[in-house]
Amino acid sequence: MTWLSPERLWLLLGVAALVVAYVVAQRRRSRYAVRFTNLKLLDRVAPRRPGWRRHLPASLFLAMLGLLVVGFAQPQDEVRVPRERATVLVAVDVSRSMLADDVAPDRLSAAKDAARLFVEDLPEQFNVGLVGFAGQASVFVPPGTDRAQLGTGIDRLADGSAGQAGTAIGDAIAAALDQIRSVDSAAEEDVPPARVIVLSDGANTSGQDPAEAARMAGELGVPVDTISFGTASGTIGDGQQVPVDGETLQSVAEATGGRYFEAANTEELRNAYADIGSSVGYQTEVRDVSARFIGIGLGLALLAALASMFWFARLP
Repeated sequence: MTWLSPERLWLLLGVAALVVAYVVAQRRRSRYAVRFTNLKLLDRVAPRRPGWRRHLPASLFLAMLGLLVVGFAQPQDEVRVPRERATVLVAVDVSRSMLADDVAPDRLSAAKDAARLFVEDLPEQFNVGLVGFAGQASVFVPPGTDRAQLGTGIDRLADGSAGQAGTAIGDAIAAALDQIRSVDSAAEEDVPPARVIVLSDGANTSGQDPAEAARMAGELGVPVDTISFGTASGTIGDGQQVPVDGETLQSVAEATGGRYFEAANTEELRNAYADIGSSVGYQTEVRDVSARFIGIGLGLALLAALASMFWFARLP
């Protein structure tokens, strides 16, 4: 934390002096009471009160003064704020191998559920789009802020919904980049802060080379986060083996400055999405946070006034 006016913190010495003065005053009061030798009579004329009640209003008031001084010094701190025009494209593999049931109920259903949760946690102002891919890539939902439309698009993800068989990871990335460059009228020249998230269970088998798509993403400054989803023992149909293969996804992530995740079950997939969501579309800014201290200080002042009026029928 930094301060715009650190010299104002010297006023805390004044608050410290008030604390010392209060403690001294309370000790003098105690000595005066001891001089009254008839203790039984003292107990009648000055009934004993709980000590903490007597000191609470003053303590709250002094704490309030300290917080107001800190706020007056204009503290600044780093704050994560959503980036304007932030855009996220989620690309989900809908090839036949995603029907493997090594992840309950199957890879695709689990991926769809996790995608819904991921989108729900993103700020409402983020543009989010959806791409489905198998042997080719299809834009199911263009980037926008309509979450209901996005939910409908996720429901439409199914085997065969993206055309021919295969796994076109490169085409999916290219389609996502095209959507990012068309999110608004300025996006072609001024690419918005964006990320692409690719979820798949296999290597690229059709379409353009993922390395070429990764190069395009790098030139645009768009990181591609990738998730390989499934296990080595996945099977479909009559026992056809469809083991997960994340080598291509890992190389794409490394080439674009993104991150690569391996998820063998639903929980790991959700954790991967949560990890991506914690950083996507945000930037760190130094902002004035004096309102934090002033607000808490005013709250303590209110508590001090209430305590004083409730217990002693007077203001502190």
